[in-house]
Amino acid sequence: MIVIKELSKIYKAKTGHVIGVDKVNLEVHKGEIYGIVGYSGAGKSSLIRCMNILERPTSGKVIVDGVDLLRLSPKGLRKARQSIGMIFQGFYLASAKTVFDNVAFALKAAGIPTEKRKKRVLELLKLVGLSDKAEQYPAQLSGGQKQRVSIARALANNPKVLLCDEATSALDPSTTKSILALLKKINHELGITIVLITHEMEVVKEICDRCAVMQDGKIIEQGATYEIFSNPKEELTKQFIDTVLNFDLPKQLLEQCKGMILQLQFRGDLASDPIVSDMLQAHKVSANILHGKVEYIKEKPLGIFIMELLGDLDEMERARRYVEERLQQVEVIQHAR
Repeated sequence: MIVIKELSKIYKAKTGHVIGVDKVNLEVHKGEIYGIVGYSGAGKSSLIRCMNILERPTSGKVIVDGVDLLRLSPKGLRKARQSIGMIFQGFYLASAKTVFDNVAFALKAAGIPTEKRKKRVLELLKLVGLSDKAEQYPAQLSGGQKQRVSIARALANNPKVLLCDEATSALDPSTTKSILALLKKINHELGITIVLITHEMEVVKEICDRCAVMQDGKIIEQGATYEIFSNPKEELTKQFIDTVLNFDLPKQLLEQCKGMILQLQFRGDLASDPIVSDMLQAHKVSANILHGKVEYIKEKPLGIFIMELLGDLDEMERARRYVEERLQQVEVIQHAR
């Protein structure tokens, strides 16, 4: 649905040139939710604004639904943008217009007749759960409700693609979950391809099929969200994942432990297999579970457990090798003392 080829965006500054996006290659499949994560200044917002040419790239190609946007005339680009909806962190609602009028604005600009416009607006307000707010003004709404209005407005012209630029960053955790659930519903029921920019790995985990990590204008890692979480390659990716799967043990606890401390990762079906139980039966060791968690990423389990093995040194080593043969990732956090 979206193909980005060797895309660069260079800004002029008093001190010279600043590279916002640096030769990015990216492909977003039709009907998926694709996340782009990075810290502030990584270039992710510049990249998403180049996807609908709100910012014109310095070089490269932007192909949406088979159309090279950079080769279109201004009129052709305006028409193409009708199939690309966009929502922002700051909502950008007209304060003097009602909820109904804010949603209707894009339809009016597209020349949709009044009756059809009214019908479409009411459909959209029902979809986003704001049927009872049609005559209210933005100042009367909560942050989550304002974002629902902006989502409805972005969907007005039946877009094939929805671009979300930090759409949940200004919201509290509970409201964020409700907005993410709405985006999942839109993706599932309407089949709209969604590209989501965020600095929160929890958001990526919650709804993204695939994702990319950006740093200094470049994409440093990308792939299926589950694979990124279970087997990150880059140090920055590991830092982001640690914000969701943080298993740092207190120093005092580590000082008390005398045995071998292992961190075990259980992927997919292995999350429900009795590997630890089998290991304890096969070897003369005992175990203390120090920490553990099972996360579900796209409904697929990823389990991480930290345990202390106690017993004879040779037997603990044999037990470690036993679990290593059955699991893809086993890390020795601390050797027996």
